[in-house]
Amino acid sequence: MTEPILPPLKPIPIKDRLSVLFVEKGQLDVLDGAFVLVDKNGVRTHIPVGGVACLMLEPGTRVSHAAAVLASRVGCLLVWVGEAGVRLYSAGQPGGARADRLLYQARLALDDEGRLKVVRKMYAMRFKEEPPARRSVEQLRGIEGARVRKMYELLARQYRVPWKSRNYDYTEWESGDVSNRCLSSATACLYGICEAAILAAGYAPAVGFIHTGKPQSFVYDIADIFKFETVVPVAFRIAGRNPAQPEREVRLACRDVFRQTRLLHRIVPTIEEVLAAGEIPMPKAHEEAVEIAIPNKEGLGDAGHRG
Repeated sequence: MTEPILPPLKPIPIKDRLSVLFVEKGQLDVLDGAFVLVDKNGVRTHIPVGGVACLMLEPGTRVSHAAAVLASRVGCLLVWVGEAGVRLYSAGQPGGARADRLLYQARLALDDEGRLKVVRKMYAMRFKEEPPARRSVEQLRGIEGARVRKMYELLARQYRVPWKSRNYDYTEWESGDVSNRCLSSATACLYGICEAAILAAGYAPAVGFIHTGKPQSFVYDIADIFKFETVVPVAFRIAGRNPAQPEREVRLACRDVFRQTRLLHRIVPTIEEVLAAGEIPMPKAHEEAVEIAIPNKEGLGDAGHRG
């Protein structure tokens, strides 16, 4: 008797996935063919890993080899984070890299004129207006910082939240005020799905344009475009209620706003639009390039999955 021929894996496009899940106090494993979180009592909680863009693993989480392999095969990003997700320790890259897009991104970042065009496009998309003419990247960064601080003040006033400045100490999480803790939790959710989309599209999280010198510089660049229309108002709204578990409330609210704004549908096209502003053509893939991790015969028609 011959074995049944199983259909090839067809990964779910990034735009159709659940955005982010936080996992703590349990072991991720693959048991009986299912991706599960097992707690200390042996209770299994099934996780549809192929339909999640990013799993954020908090302290108290262990990951088996089989779980890491399955997450990689289906293109789910695993991110090891600190308490409440505000400290990133490590991340795994789903699927296979795209050297052509990495080279394209790096070439734009190293070209002064191209980088300035990309930064101006990011500014225009974020603030819905063209930036001042004849300004350098450093000058635009300063203008952006002043506008962001003013927006924080306005939102704090709108939701009647005491506000001094954006400040927190990740080594002493409880020492921060409620508004800063809510903001940190909210932005952690946004950074997670932005990094998942960046990696899935074949780009490098570290090669930024406005932000530089950090492992997630490009993540911060892209997340900032969406931050004030998604997670920042959520954070201030919840801080204004001062709930008993503000971090949990923020995560649930961010999950809902990601769905309502269809954020995962927009991240990868936004990346392409931003980089295209640099007016440098993308190089063609090398003839010796390694095939993607999970080939799609028909093609998904989604730039958010390498292929």
